[in-house]
Amino acid sequence: MSEITDRPKNDEKMENEDYASLVDQYQYSAKGVTVGNLVHGRVVRVTTTHVLVDIGFKSEGMIPLDDFDSHDLHKIKPGDEVDALLERTDSRDGTLILSKRQADTLHALDNLEKAYHTKSWITGKVIEKINNGYIVNVGLKTFLPDSHADLRMVRNPETLIGNAYKFKVIKFDRKSENAVLSRKLFLQEEREKRKKKVFGALAQGQRLKGQVRSLTNFGAFIDIGGVEGLLHISDMTWGKLGHPSEMLHIDQEVEVVVLDFNEKEERISLGFKQLTPDPWTDIDEKYMQGQRVQGRVVSLTDFGAFIELEKGVEGLVHISDLSWSRKLVHPKKVLSVGQGVEVTVLDVNPESKRISLGLKQIQPHPLELLKQRINPGSRVKGRITSLTDFGAFLEVEPGIEGLIHISDISWEKVKHPSDKLKVGDEIEAVVLNIDVEKQKVSLGIKQLQGDIWEDFFSRHKIGDLLNVKIVRLADFGVFVEVMPGIEGVVFLSELDEHRIENPAEVFKPGEEKTAKIIKMSAKDKKLSLSFRQAQDEIHRLEYQKFMDSQNDRLTLGNLMRDKLESIKSQRLTAAKKEAKSDD
Repeated sequence: MSEITDRPKNDEKMENEDYASLVDQYQYSAKGVTVGNLVHGRVVRVTTTHVLVDIGFKSEGMIPLDDFDSHDLHKIKPGDEVDALLERTDSRDGTLILSKRQADTLHALDNLEKAYHTKSWITGKVIEKINNGYIVNVGLKTFLPDSHADLRMVRNPETLIGNAYKFKVIKFDRKSENAVLSRKLFLQEEREKRKKKVFGALAQGQRLKGQVRSLTNFGAFIDIGGVEGLLHISDMTWGKLGHPSEMLHIDQEVEVVVLDFNEKEERISLGFKQLTPDPWTDIDEKYMQGQRVQGRVVSLTDFGAFIELEKGVEGLVHISDLSWSRKLVHPKKVLSVGQGVEVTVLDVNPESKRISLGLKQIQPHPLELLKQRINPGSRVKGRITSLTDFGAFLEVEPGIEGLIHISDISWEKVKHPSDKLKVGDEIEAVVLNIDVEKQKVSLGIKQLQGDIWEDFFSRHKIGDLLNVKIVRLADFGVFVEVMPGIEGVVFLSELDEHRIENPAEVFKPGEEKTAKIIKMSAKDKKLSLSFRQAQDEIHRLEYQKFMDSQNDRLTLGNLMRDKLESIKSQRLTAAKKEAKSDD
C-alpha cells in the first residue's frame, strides 16, 4: 500500500513542475519572446562561465563568456545593457540560454544591408591581416581589401590592427553573410566634404591654426581642418633653413597664414614667416660695409658658415674669408654650430637678401705683421713646401708662405725648380717684396750671391768685345750667354753684314762667337750685342795694328836718311871751306 500511496505523490510533483514550465512558456510566448527572437537585458553578474542577464522575466538569461571579445570581456560589469538572441530554454530549470554572438550577427547584417542600400557607412574594428587584405569585425567578420584600406598604400599594416574605423559597404550578400568593405571610399567622401567646407571659408591673408602631418625636404604639410596645405621651406623663416625638421616636428600645432589656394587643383599655399615683419626691410641701413657685428653660427657647409645676425637675418662667411691661410680650411675646423662670433660686414645685397661676412678680417693680415718686422732685403730661413712649374713655395713662418720665382732661384737658366730644389729642403732666401694687398711674399735665392748684373755693368761699357756662346735661336735673332747668369740678344740685323732671315740656317746652340756690346740697360738688366759690328771692330783693330807697325818702320829710315844727308852736307861744307882757304 505504501507503494500505491507514494506514486500519486511523485506523479503530483512532476505534474506541478510541468505545469509551472508550461505557464512560463506561455508567459514568454504571450509577450513575444520566443526562441530566435532578440531580447534586451541588463547584466546581473559575471560568473566563470557565463554572463547572467535580467531580461524582465522569471528566469535570468545566460550568455556564454565565449560570445564576448577578450578585449571587451574584462570591461563587463553589473548594470551594463546588452542585446542577445534567445537561443533555447532549459525545461528542467527554466533557464534561458542567450547568444550575444547571434544577436551581434543579426544587428550586423541589418546594419550592413542598410549601409549598402543607402550608401552610408558602418563602423568596424580591424582585427587581423590576411592575404590581400584585412578582417574587419562589424558584428560579424567582413573583408577589407588592401587597395581599400586607405587613401594611400599602407606601408605598415600593423598600424591598422586593433583600431576601429568607418567603412563603406561595396559588396553584400545577406544569405551567405558576406560583405566587402572600403575605408578608402569613406575617407574620399569625407575629404570631399571637408575640402568644400575648408575652401568655402578660405581667404588670402587668413590666419589659421593647423597640425603638422608630414615633413619633406621642400616643406611641411599642415592639416587645416581635414585638408592639407603646403608650408614651403622658403616660407618658414626669413633666414636660411637646411631642413623643415630644424623648425617643426610631426603633430606640432602651428599658426599659419593663407598665401594662395586653388580648389580645383586642391592646392593651398601656407606661410609662417609672413606672420612677422620682414627683417630684410631697410637691411642696408642696419648693416654697412666694414661694420663689425656679433652673430651666432647656425649652420656649416663645405663652402662656408651661416651666421645669424638677428632673427631671420643670416649672412655667409665664405670659406675663403674664414682664415688668412693660403690653404682653404673646412669651416668645421674653425667654427661650431651655436658658437658666438664677431664678424665684419663685407657686402649687403637687399635685393637678393644676402649678406657677405668675413671672419679673418677681424684680425690684422699676417703679412701686415710680417711687414712690420721684416723689410725687403732681409734674409729668412724656411722649408720648401711645394714646387710648381713657375717656382717654389717657402714657409717663412707658420701659416705664411712666400714664392721663389723660377727666375729668382739661380743666376743661371733653370728649366724647372726641381733642378735645384726639392720639397722639405731647409734653405735661406732674401725677401724681395711683401705685398699685403695681393697677399704675396716674393723671395729670391740667387740674390744671396749679390747682383751679378750690377757687377757686370760696373766692369763693362758699350763697345767692349766679348766672347759669348749661343744658347737659343729665335725668329728675331739669337740669345747668347755672356757669363753664367747673364744673357744678351743679337738681333737679325746684327748677325752678319749680309742679311740673315733664318738664324737656324747659319748658327747652332753651343757655338762660340765674338760679339760687341752695342746697348746696355742696367735698370732692365738687358744687353744687346752685335756679331757684325764685332767683326768690323776686329778688322779695324787688325788694320790699325798693321798701320801702327808700318809707321814705326818709316820713321826710323827717315831718321837714318836725314842723318846721312846731314853728315854728307857737313862734309861738303867742310870741303868748300878747305878749298877756299887754299885759294
